Amino acid sequence: MSDDATLSAFRLADSFLPDGSHTASYGLEQFAQADRVTDADDLEALLETYLRRQVGPADLVALRAAHAGADDGDLDAVLRADRRLAATTLAAEFRESATAAGERLLELQCEAREAPLLGRYADRVDAGDAPGSHPAVLGAATAVAGVEPREACLLCCHAFVTGLLGAAQRLLALGHTDAQRVLVDLRPAMRTAVDDSAGRTLDDMTPFAPLVDVLAAEHERADRRLFVS
Repeated sequence: MSDDATLSAFRLADSFLPDGSHTASYGLEQFAQADRVTDADDLEALLETYLRRQVGPADLVALRAAHAGADDGDLDAVLRADRRLAATTLAAEFRESATAAGERLLELQCEAREAPLLGRYADRVDAGDAPGSHPAVLGAATAVAGVEPREACLLCCHAFVTGLLGAAQRLLALGHTDAQRVLVDLRPAMRTAVDDSAGRTLDDMTPFAPLVDVLAAEHERADRRLFVS
């Protein structure tokens, strides 16, 4: 990749990016409240499940399809990936969080660079033609920035894990050293998730993590919530 593309990837993976993802725990809060995740080892096991069962077979498949569509200048392909991901995401809070983060990311990208395809994508999202899910927006944004598909998928995995590690530091007694250890230990799971997504089409999008979906549904009805999901 070019230096500009590499720097764009760094920016998109940076927790400094104000896309609102810090407000979502994607079910982790409920796992902590139910005492199913109490330490760094529990957290690592849960995050590996997310990567292998949800991020790889769903988010990254949509990201790749949106990336390919944007690379070809085919906005309809981007919209199909976006809609398909929303349709296969069972938990309402997950859909809402992904949409909120995706719309904000799309807005930021349109403001930061001249990208007609992203502008048209934003118009279609505003018109209600697609939800603007974060992985699909990230796929389109990385394609426009010249980030290669595999690097875009790794970026997505890294950003997802670091976001949940940040949430875990507010929910658990998790120090920075433990958080870094978990991040390093999850590299094989990230690579596996990326590899698994490579041969899938949108019809092969098959997320399957039942306990995550159940606790996400419980979180929607929780009396006290620190995170929106």
